[in-house]
Amino acid sequence: MTTQTNDKVGVLGLGIIGSIWAGHYHGAGLLGGAWNRTRRQQDFPVAESPAEVVRASRFLQVVVADPPAVEGLLDQILPDLTPSHVVIQSSTIDPESSRRFQEKVKSTGAAYLEAPFTGSKPVAVEKKVVFYLGGDGETVKLAEPVLAAVSGTRFHIGTGERAAALKLAMNLQIALIAEAMCESLAFAKAAGIPADMFFEVMRKNAAWSGVAALKEPKLLSGDYSPQFSVKHMHKDIRLALRSAGGDKLPAGIAVEACFAKAAAAGWGDEDFIALMKNLEEPGA
Repeated sequence: MTTQTNDKVGVLGLGIIGSIWAGHYHGAGLLGGAWNRTRRQQDFPVAESPAEVVRASRFLQVVVADPPAVEGLLDQILPDLTPSHVVIQSSTIDPESSRRFQEKVKSTGAAYLEAPFTGSKPVAVEKKVVFYLGGDGETVKLAEPVLAAVSGTRFHIGTGERAAALKLAMNLQIALIAEAMCESLAFAKAAGIPADMFFEVMRKNAAWSGVAALKEPKLLSGDYSPQFSVKHMHKDIRLALRSAGGDKLPAGIAVEACFAKAAAAGWGDEDFIALMKNLEEPGA
């Protein structure tokens, strides 16, 4: 088996974010290969198999839907990993899965870095996502030039488990803020207050946030095209609840029900701010 000596990056998973990152790497001359389970047209070459990407790349950035998808992909590429490979796991997963996946990868001699991120489509386009890195200092240093090509900030959190937990904590908070904003907007509109006035006032209120700034245009225009989808945020909340155990996150339990309702209504592929539709649809 050939040992990789190049510093090319392979992207495994070409959803909203993975395809943007692969495009950035391609533009910088860093892309070794890219692959997606479902083939789709891209502005860069797409490999026929994950193994093809592994053979052409030293760094392998995984960005797929959930822990089962990560595990299935890792099982496919494990036979082709060498001690020179670095697996950068950027899917949002739970701490226990992070621990197991690290063990799988390290059993081949390859390095493993947990690297979940914060930032939806517009932020990824601008190369301003924030990575939460979990792994040893040497691996973080190796991956730094790669991740700097697609991000604005990188935090070394400690272990992979901690990095995975912090990402879930951030998304839980975003979900709660989004639901609170939708409920307060619905309440204001029911009182006859125009949505644009609601946001104009809110910008001078302590409740103003990055979530509000990002989602105000979508709420004003009724645009629910995905920056980050209902189904993916719903998955992240479920992972957080499972990791916490029991009823330790009561607000999390409540917001999970709101996301479950939106998913059941058929809005899973829409932006997570489609929570607003829960409050506007007949019978809401």
